[in-house]
Amino acid sequence: MPPSSSHIRTVVTAYLDRHPGERDALAGLLAALDAGAEPTSRTTLPAHITCSAVVIDRHRRVLHIRHKASGGLLLAPGGHVEADDGTLLAAALREVKEETGIPASALVLTPELQDEPIDIDVHAIDPNPARGEAAHCHYDVRFVFYLADGAPELVLQAEEVTGSAWLPFDEVSSPTLREKLAGSALDGVIVAVNASAIIHDGQGRYLLHLRDANKPWIWEPGCWSLLGGGREPQDRTLLDTVRRELREEAGLTALDLEPYAVEHVTGTDGTRVQIQLFTGLWNGDPARLPLTEGVMLAWVRPESSRT
Repeated sequence: MPPSSSHIRTVVTAYLDRHPGERDALAGLLAALDAGAEPTSRTTLPAHITCSAVVIDRHRRVLHIRHKASGGLLLAPGGHVEADDGTLLAAALREVKEETGIPASALVLTPELQDEPIDIDVHAIDPNPARGEAAHCHYDVRFVFYLADGAPELVLQAEEVTGSAWLPFDEVSSPTLREKLAGSALDGVIVAVNASAIIHDGQGRYLLHLRDANKPWIWEPGCWSLLGGGREPQDRTLLDTVRRELREEAGLTALDLEPYAVEHVTGTDGTRVQIQLFTGLWNGDPARLPLTEGVMLAWVRPESSRT
């Protein structure tokens, strides 16, 4: 199913919380949502939503492609939302894969924005008699990603794309996006924004968390996994993050934790997620812990079949 109106409203509201001065520019989109319109359908006029991917490499350059439909203009990869795009972010990820060959697994959400858009640009589209389309406007919702190490070479979609370029921030084609990039701390350097704990008892057992199988929107539903989660604004360091998660999820406190390794996993949206792992010793009874999320906690040996 296409993105729901409630999802779109959540995305737009979060964006306007950061950019309240753009409320008037997006008044038409908000009115369409209030009226129960389908703002992601390309048949919805006089305006509808498109989605773009702002891909930044380690040299602080943004990927642009030459769209045939735009007359050869250099633009960020993007396009219309399709029926199978469950979220606006999913639409942007699909478009960048189709147009450049970069899969979601080679992209990383930024610590600053995560799954919120960096820009929502409103621009006019000329009529297209060949498609029976009148002049209209696009609300282009733009999500920003860092390009992961080892990303594949570009494979451009020949039917729609004629070339590509990596442009520095001050040469980005969109004025609104260029302004936001210039005022940001985005640098293309990938850092961990999640933290998990390898808790062991010193006898070959590890404390694992069985996640709820009936909540597909959570990470690894129905799987045994480490305790941990994402960094929150109050966390000064990832050590603060993992200590908070252990306390909130299982009431575990006062553990001596040491950095262990950095792991790369796939997030629920298909993007790459970097996790800082910590290790600590504990030998208590998991059944006595006040579990607040998931199904259960248990000691598990690595050779156990359920891991």
